[in-house]
Amino acid sequence: MAKNQWKNLMQGAVVLTLAAFITKLLSAVYRVPFQNLVGDEGFYVYQQIYPIYGIAMTLAMSGLPQFISKLVAEKKQPKEQEALLAETFPLVAWLSLLLWAVTFFFSSPIAKMMGNSQLKPLLQVVSFTFLLVPPLSFYRGNFQGNFLMAPTAISQVVEQFIRVGVILGAAVYFKYSTLSIYGVGMLAMAGAVIGGFFACLVLFHYDRRIYGGRHRYRQLNNPLLLNKSIRQRLLIEGGLLTIYSGLLILFQLVDSFLVVNSLHAAGTSLIESRLAKGVFDRGQPLVQLGLVVATSMTASFLPGLTQAFVEKNKKNFIASAKLYLRFSTAIAFAATGGLAVLLPLINFALFKDRAGLVPLTLFVLSIAIMAVIQAYQSIAQSQNRLKSSLRAAGLGIIIKIGTTGILTRMCGTVGTSISTLVGLMTVLIFLVKQEDSEINHYWRQNHFGIKLLFCTGTMVFVVVAMVTLIKMMLPFEIQRITAFVLSLFGVAVGAITFIVMAIRTQLLTIREWLLIPMGNKILRFKIKNRKEI
Repeated sequence: MAKNQWKNLMQGAVVLTLAAFITKLLSAVYRVPFQNLVGDEGFYVYQQIYPIYGIAMTLAMSGLPQFISKLVAEKKQPKEQEALLAETFPLVAWLSLLLWAVTFFFSSPIAKMMGNSQLKPLLQVVSFTFLLVPPLSFYRGNFQGNFLMAPTAISQVVEQFIRVGVILGAAVYFKYSTLSIYGVGMLAMAGAVIGGFFACLVLFHYDRRIYGGRHRYRQLNNPLLLNKSIRQRLLIEGGLLTIYSGLLILFQLVDSFLVVNSLHAAGTSLIESRLAKGVFDRGQPLVQLGLVVATSMTASFLPGLTQAFVEKNKKNFIASAKLYLRFSTAIAFAATGGLAVLLPLINFALFKDRAGLVPLTLFVLSIAIMAVIQAYQSIAQSQNRLKSSLRAAGLGIIIKIGTTGILTRMCGTVGTSISTLVGLMTVLIFLVKQEDSEINHYWRQNHFGIKLLFCTGTMVFVVVAMVTLIKMMLPFEIQRITAFVLSLFGVAVGAITFIVMAIRTQLLTIREWLLIPMGNKILRFKIKNRKEI
């Protein structure tokens, strides 16, 4: 790859990573004011339907664009790229039409399966997001395949800002009107369609400016005419990227069908079951935010892994893979431990009360598991081991489906959290067993695992002690604003404690510290401390 092209690729990756961080942050944060305005029951209504939107947007924002960009990048001539896009589009278009038709025309039985027939109009509204998948994914995939990342990034940010604006506007209107929780849910889901439509306009504008508007993506030919190898790659590679990008969303979809029904079957009243599901759904933005932190600094490893594999440099590949896993695991454990120990304060500060503390604490443990899953899946993807990764995800989803109803009836939403952890652990164990034993050795190398557990445990102890001491010293009962400030202080104390312990235990090597943002400053602090000692 030419130096200028590589530079453009890396700059584009930074732009896309920043856009993804902004969109994920918005997607996590807006739920807090939304829940505060509509309450747990209104939040339950929204979260019951959200996974369907999440699947559509996972297809349109990550899974399909990444796959299409790979196909485009394999063709050097513009005419070859256009022919390939025109050939591939019908399969995606017909698949999207099928998903729309199933969701729209079968909205009534789907709503009943979710345990609430009043969800039907919300399902019909959100179904239209599937019709936006073909233009969004093909415009983005074509731009990315030609190393033009700005159109994708801008369209994602515009889409999310408009969607969040409509959702919060609907919640405010609900607060000061007689609108029902199902009415506000419909408006909130309409925000997804409106946001996606404006994202299409942004992409169409860039296509006109860059390519003269020649990409129309209107063909609906017979998808069976598509080249068999490309059709298989689309279903396997595109499906794999989509599944792992939205694995927790798929688990959340399982919860939408099973949790309320299982609670009600166990003897809980219908309204209490819905409220319990609304409380349980508070964990979604917390886990999403934790994953943003846990994965934001590790996304740059995949190109290096792929390059090492293609060049058949096994030594470099294994070293890069182990480094990737150490980073992912360390950040994920720190984020999970900190969030779990501060959850009582965060829950009260953000959601008005302390309800659902045990199931939520268990649920946030999925951050660590999911972050390591994504790292292992990226390593497998870089080696083109796609079918084993699909089998791992499929097995995890089956386990999640099989355990959710039983455990929820036995233990309430605590059982729901456990079923999520069991499903994710199934995926992780399968991926670990498929991987090279030398790569898996990262956990034992230089006692990394023991050091990490010690650093995390010390951080948890310090934060708990600090919070307990401050609570004892305060002459008044903690209010929401105090809990919020104390949470932020706890995050800072936890981060500093973890970094100090990581330095003292030599959790990471000098090379690894230098790869972290501000890692050189941390190393200078380490050297200064040694001189003083």
